[in-house]
Amino acid sequence: MTEKDIFVTYSTNIEKATRELLEKLDIEKEIPNKDAKIGLKPNLVIAATPEYGATTHTEIIRELISFLNDHGYHNIIIIESAWVGDSTERAFKVNNYKSFGVPLVDVKKDSYEKVTVKGLTMEISKTALNLDYLISLPVLKGHCQTLMTCALKNQKGLLSDRSKRQFHTWGLMKPIAALNAAIKADLILVDSICGDLDFEEGGNPVVTNRLLLAKDPVLLDTYAASLLGYDIADIEYIPLAHSFGVGSTDILNANIEVLSKPENVSMPQPTGACRSLAKYADANNACSACYASLMHALKRLKDEGIINRLDSKVAIGQGWKGKSTELGVGACTSCAKFNVKGCPPTAKAIYDTLSDLLF
Repeated sequence: MTEKDIFVTYSTNIEKATRELLEKLDIEKEIPNKDAKIGLKPNLVIAATPEYGATTHTEIIRELISFLNDHGYHNIIIIESAWVGDSTERAFKVNNYKSFGVPLVDVKKDSYEKVTVKGLTMEISKTALNLDYLISLPVLKGHCQTLMTCALKNQKGLLSDRSKRQFHTWGLMKPIAALNAAIKADLILVDSICGDLDFEEGGNPVVTNRLLLAKDPVLLDTYAASLLGYDIADIEYIPLAHSFGVGSTDILNANIEVLSKPENVSMPQPTGACRSLAKYADANNACSACYASLMHALKRLKDEGIINRLDSKVAIGQGWKGKSTELGVGACTSCAKFNVKGCPPTAKAIYDTLSDLLF
């Protein structure tokens, strides 16, 4: 596996999908020393279980630990801190992290080392800095301030609460990029099972049943942005991280390999904010991954105040195969007058097509 690789898989069997991705690794080459100190960094921003769209699915963590153990790696810890005002220990308890059988490090109670990057001084967990190999397990989801959170922003959980507050004073974008220049994940396994539509605390989960694996957090976030309907120009910390030498935004030369396509499973009923967007879709046996891309694209149109210009519903789903319609997304609606290709198409591709039609 190289820095240019991004592996993607879709499945309702989280453990199987996790193992499928991890088998793409030459783990002995990645971590030659079997006694290496390995840190797993999930997203436990709040004390909530994963189905709400905010926190990492425990099935991923359990399968990752099993994979590492199977290859002779046992010096493993989980390291994280909840956001300011919430309890990491409570988040560990709510998600039964003790059952993993590895040490749990609450960064809020750790000691810190001051690190200065690009003129910004931050307090980073000493335990994190002393790791031999760091595996980041972010949730791909929307964010009310930065629009998206994935690989790069997940590193924020390695900071002291004081530095987290300072990041907001500094405006988040440059600090997030600088943090990744100070401590970069060696491997990123992304939980894109049901990330929230637009809020880091969850509550509006959008089911995609998707997992991603990569080594370059900048390249991964560049791709992830397109899955949520954004260009990297919309998310300033991504090009900044590129300029700081953290990784590359050259998505055109990336090797993106989809190991398995979305499964034909019944789509869950939309909840919360997604329910208000669903009225713009004409779904007929739609896969959750394709439907999620449409929801993220519609969310952007709503934020820009132009969604009401849609004078026809957007066709989506296998029930549209061979049928003519005005506007459709995905391979199943190829007979539509205006069709967004892809199986599934990215939210960015859907957004670009719809916004062009509405202006």
